[in-house]
Amino acid sequence: MEIRPVITPGRPYIERYGPGGFRVSGTVFTGAVLILPDAARIWPVSAMAEVTPESLKAAAEHGGIEILLLGCGRRMALVPRLVRTALREVGIVIDSMDTGAACRTYNVLVSEERRVAAALLPMGA
Repeated sequence: MEIRPVITPGRPYIERYGPGGFRVSGTVFTGAVLILPDAARIWPVSAMAEVTPESLKAAAEHGGIEILLLGCGRRMALVPRLVRTALREVGIVIDSMDTGAACRTYNVLVSEERRVAAALLPMGA
């Protein structure tokens, strides 16, 4: 699905998402993606079972992130307690939802200049 965000200069934005991946600020990512306030990168996770404090270390150590949106694939899933606790300890609130909702929410929060990041599994996950 293509979405049209309000573009905030210097911040990655999600242009498109689908079963196989994402297009973020003109770059296509196959599979999962981690979007930080200054860059997007491949996220080496393929299922919710692989979402751990270690897999989210880049977000936890980035600094300045208040909200991490977790796109769980086609359906929302609960964030493991260990992950939620580890992020809370560094001042990050994690919110899980289906990936489509996470993409749309991310773009809205970026347009509001919020300190947000996103960890997104593709819709096929």
